[in-house]
Amino acid sequence: MCGILAIIGKGKDQELVKQLSKRMSHRGPDESDLHVTENGHILSHERLSIIDLHSGRQPIQGSSSAWMIHNGEIYNHQELRDGILKHHTFRTKSDSEVIVHLYEEFGYDFLDKLDGDFAFVVIDGDDYIAGRDPMGVKPLYYGMDERGRMYFSSEMKPIADQCKTFSTFPPGHFYTSKTGFVKYYKPEYEDYKKATNELDLALIRETLTEATRKRLMSDVPIGVLLSGGLDSSLTSSIASRLLKEKGKKLHSFSIGLDADAPDAKAARKVAEFLGTEHHEVHFTIEKGIEILDKLVWHLETYDVTSIRASTPMYFLSKAITDMGIKVVLSGEGADEIFGGYLYFRNAPSTEDFQKETIERVQKLFTADLLRADKSTMAHGLEARVPFLDKAFLDAAMLIKPEEKQPKTYEGKEKYILRKAFDTPDNPYLPDEVLWRQKEQFSDGVGYNWIDQLIEYCGSKVTEEQLDSAKELFPYNTPTTKEAYFYRTIFHKYYPQQSAAETVRKWIPKWQENQDPSGRANAAHVKADVEIAKADVTV
Repeated sequence: MCGILAIIGKGKDQELVKQLSKRMSHRGPDESDLHVTENGHILSHERLSIIDLHSGRQPIQGSSSAWMIHNGEIYNHQELRDGILKHHTFRTKSDSEVIVHLYEEFGYDFLDKLDGDFAFVVIDGDDYIAGRDPMGVKPLYYGMDERGRMYFSSEMKPIADQCKTFSTFPPGHFYTSKTGFVKYYKPEYEDYKKATNELDLALIRETLTEATRKRLMSDVPIGVLLSGGLDSSLTSSIASRLLKEKGKKLHSFSIGLDADAPDAKAARKVAEFLGTEHHEVHFTIEKGIEILDKLVWHLETYDVTSIRASTPMYFLSKAITDMGIKVVLSGEGADEIFGGYLYFRNAPSTEDFQKETIERVQKLFTADLLRADKSTMAHGLEARVPFLDKAFLDAAMLIKPEEKQPKTYEGKEKYILRKAFDTPDNPYLPDEVLWRQKEQFSDGVGYNWIDQLIEYCGSKVTEEQLDSAKELFPYNTPTTKEAYFYRTIFHKYYPQQSAAETVRKWIPKWQENQDPSGRANAAHVKADVEIAKADVTV
């Protein structure tokens, strides 16, 4: 995991580029390197060393004139080295290096051969290609300055004041000057009519286990973010089992306002059940409010949900890196895949349900993945997301939506996922956790967090300011005092119209209260474990 910056075009001052790249040095605190190609293009890299700690520095040169920079992990790099790239000579043991050799072997047509999470740029003479992973797990932005130079960067910070226009690089695409943007990731599940597969619980279990196994690839210690909800608890359980096979113990981490926070109590149960080395972190509402300014600078968004949930994750990430851990597994994606948010209960039809899961998965890069990356990378911590593995997505997203949408809902969100891992003879989790009702992360750390955050923001914004919000913020105008407060911070650091246009607001469907908190849904009640475990008619 790193920060990358590429500038295609001559004449950019090297010292200035170094300064621009250093704006995201938090992404790669271990090394910083820059290369100017023979044609005057510049590649810069801020490195967080995870694979090949000693010789994997970037930019990396291919077999001849091509150079590359990469942020992320390529999980099938050894398979590629031993297979279609076996006649290539490698300079490092880094997983990243396969990218430049794939370019040399196949030209532009190679991204579907990568299994991983990535954002990269390869430059060969005046030719170049930039690409982003299928789901947008790793961030990437692109822009153009007044002299026509192209910029690619992991964050907005290095390019926002350099480019006349810039935008978010779309996931599942690559870009070249000859082709423009090309969509290479075209899964069947994007057509809602293709969701016709019968339920196969064993396949769900096997593909998620394999997705987790891949993401344990590391030359440094790995931990897991454990909120005590279903998604992170299952990730923890699977990872714990896999590490035990190697004689290793998993480190788990949770956060709350205090020891009685809903997530903290549930996480404790899971950690005890799994036998992890558990670490519990607490933060105060006052401290959370204090870091809002810095947090928005890191996140590069004014989305209310993202900011609410990123605050505890920011504190937790700092505590984790202070313990010497650089990689954690996280549970992002399960709610979108299986319709886990409480508002899915109100879907008017199975067709609407399926369409919404597809849209939510496609837009993960604008919210949960952005939060997961930038709130962890603010402290040089890499988050990996097994639920967004391509093979697991194919297995889960093509199941008939009728199987995902039970008619009796009490505690049964993500019913398929719960059922797949409900194995009494060899339990993955305690029943009260396996069948626990959904709590969104910003709620689960302690309900007072959101309540007092809304109250604080309300005290900082007047009715007159909110009434005139459209004059100051004509695009994506904030409609609440909380949203207005975040928008003013964002505007201070990123005043460009292009910056505002990169943000997408998360709004739940099919419910009267449009606040993104899970508690805004009328169905937010304590799930009854016994009712939840009962068979349901679907």
